[in-house]
Amino acid sequence: MFLIIFGIIIFGVTGILVRNNVALHKFRNIGRILGIVFILLGIISSSIVEINPGEIGVKVLFGSVKNDVLGSGLHFVNPLYEISKVDVKTQNYTMSGIHDEGDKAGDDAIRVLASDGLEVTIDLTVLYRVVADDAPRLIKETGLDFKDKIVRPITRTKIRDNAVYYQAVELFSTKREEFQQRIYKSIEDDFKKRGLMLEQLLVRNITLPNSVKASIESKINAEQDAKKMEFVLQKEHQEAERKRVEAQGIADYQHIINTGLTDQQLQYEQIKAMKEIALSQNAKIIIMGKGNSPIMVDGK
Repeated sequence: MFLIIFGIIIFGVTGILVRNNVALHKFRNIGRILGIVFILLGIISSSIVEINPGEIGVKVLFGSVKNDVLGSGLHFVNPLYEISKVDVKTQNYTMSGIHDEGDKAGDDAIRVLASDGLEVTIDLTVLYRVVADDAPRLIKETGLDFKDKIVRPITRTKIRDNAVYYQAVELFSTKREEFQQRIYKSIEDDFKKRGLMLEQLLVRNITLPNSVKASIESKINAEQDAKKMEFVLQKEHQEAERKRVEAQGIADYQHIINTGLTDQQLQYEQIKAMKEIALSQNAKIIIMGKGNSPIMVDGK
């Protein structure tokens, strides 16, 4: 468009100068040719549009947005069209409490109130893309700055609206997945109405108040101590059971001995033992017998 305007200016200025100054009459044709060349170059350059992969082109004529879009590649269009290129690849928008990690500098985490009145801090990433067929409507109704006009405010609002149905501890633990699915559904519906497709919603981190974190840590420590004590009691119970079985075995053994041995057998075993002692080379005094008639054997 610039070349077209520049060529028209050269063409017009040449005509005015030649008309007012006869000495410049010989440059009239050169000026006109240059003007025509610039106009033709402007028309050609404005008629050829290259759309990069992952982009689409939306045609705008004097502020009027056309409904048809241009896909990736080279296109010949009306040189009067202004082509707005829109990225239709997956984009992300991050709101984080860590400095310079999100799209906004500084602490941009979302602070919400849970149903129990406690404040919870949420870090979130939104993955989305522009729906190609709805891009003209998106530009017409919102413009190209849809991140700040749609993605950011809708996401933050829907998270706050849905957090009130959960307690702080539930958001952190048992109901985290349910909460994520709930806000995904509500944000997805609003995005569709405006020409955006929500692909994924990532709850990156949920931070509880310090008092709640201290209570959770205390509870976890108490549970660990209880499990440790349960283990100790179980071990002691097993040891007591082992000793009971051992004692029962000894008692059974003694019972068998007491009921199975007779006086004659015991006397026979005694004689055998004493005989072995008498045959040994050591000095000894052996008293044998029972009652009032012992037999003494003195070996040296």
